[in-house]
Amino acid sequence: MKAFILLCLASVTSFVAASAQPNILFIVGDDMGYADVGFHGCKDIPTPNLDALAASGARFTQGYVSGPYCSPTRAGLLTGRYQTRFGHEFNPGAGGGLPVSETTVANRLKAAGYATGLVGKWHLGDAPEMRPPQRGFDEFFGFLGGAHDYFSKNGILRGNENVAELDHTTDAFGREAAAFIEHHKGDSPWFLALTFNAVHTPMQATPERLKKMEAITDKTRRTYAAMMLAMDDAIGVVRAKLASTGQEENTLIAFISDNGGPTMNGVTVNGSINAPLRGSKRTTLEGGIRVPFIVSWPGKVKAGSVYEKPVIQLDLTATALAAAGVEAPANADGVDLLPFLSGEKTTQPHEALYWRFGQQNAIRLGDFKLVTYDTNVDTNAGDRSAGVTGPCLYNLQEDIGESKDLAASMPDKVTELKAKWDAWNHSNVAPLWGAKEKGEGEASGKSGKGMKRKKKGEAKAKAK
Repeated sequence: MKAFILLCLASVTSFVAASAQPNILFIVGDDMGYADVGFHGCKDIPTPNLDALAASGARFTQGYVSGPYCSPTRAGLLTGRYQTRFGHEFNPGAGGGLPVSETTVANRLKAAGYATGLVGKWHLGDAPEMRPPQRGFDEFFGFLGGAHDYFSKNGILRGNENVAELDHTTDAFGREAAAFIEHHKGDSPWFLALTFNAVHTPMQATPERLKKMEAITDKTRRTYAAMMLAMDDAIGVVRAKLASTGQEENTLIAFISDNGGPTMNGVTVNGSINAPLRGSKRTTLEGGIRVPFIVSWPGKVKAGSVYEKPVIQLDLTATALAAAGVEAPANADGVDLLPFLSGEKTTQPHEALYWRFGQQNAIRLGDFKLVTYDTNVDTNAGDRSAGVTGPCLYNLQEDIGESKDLAASMPDKVTELKAKWDAWNHSNVAPLWGAKEKGEGEASGKSGKGMKRKKKGEAKAKAK
């Protein structure tokens, strides 16, 4: 009898633990401008659903991503590790992708009883062993590459099979995400990654949304605004489904853009605006790595709150695992944000944040940032072999636009930050591939030799 009672108690405990696990939804925008959401003050593009999501939880004024390009950021998000730890420094070419030695957050949550799905852009490898169904995702609807025609069904997959029809990728991704949520209501908890290709090029929008944005006179900006509207509409569809199925209160939602807006020549310029930040996608300046960043979980994250200390998308992985009661790996670089959002912890989530992107490097320590960046930011020449600057030091608390270089006047601070970056870099590995993709990107040379000035014309690693 005693053994029976203990067994029953164990079963009840297991059931309670499982039932307490929240659903987890990661939403990723693509190539969004920092200024282009209402909760950052945008006036010409309406984003009511993103604004409502921000109001329902916490928005982060210093939310970063670990790479200024699409695929590296996604590799970091799905593993919770700096992607330079395992060589995913650039966008992969044919045959490349997220190393199979890496365990994804989907793998970990699936092992904990979660149903898992990915809807949208993958960009982490198209080899059979690297596709979403082999990386922990029970369900997949989307495409494998880095960009896609918004109106073409070619290359859109359900699982590993091509779909028969498609109206518009952004609308379809919203519907598929809502269908996943509907299908799994009342079942085991679920994890869904909704990874839009909006607002990445090609610049394609539906006629009715272009009509709504006709007051914007610049054609590229008008199309971009219509594409942003489509993504916002899709997010509205998803949140409405959460509400109608009674799952809103038990769903942790995180939203980011994968990098900053592409605003300089030589990248996939889309009409985005990063103000007040300086820099573009494919740079380690703030405009390339600081992004719109939201976490919402009713009853657990205070609605309408603003978190002002630096965080990074790697933290979302750690937060999701902690919320699910899953132990994070010992080699994780992210931290659980929930104790910081609740006020239980009042320190900085990270002593420092780090970036390495070929010969572009950065470290954020307190208010100070030491950075070497692509000189195309200054010349806008689109010359991908132009090299990088020497180390520049900025006080971001006083100079968010990185306009006043303090390196000459604060040499001790430069030395301190360079030493910390070099120590961090010892745990990184050489990139597994360079980056040669049609449209932009260069072959990678060896990385990780410290923040040394590069002369114009020296080899410089970049990627899309």
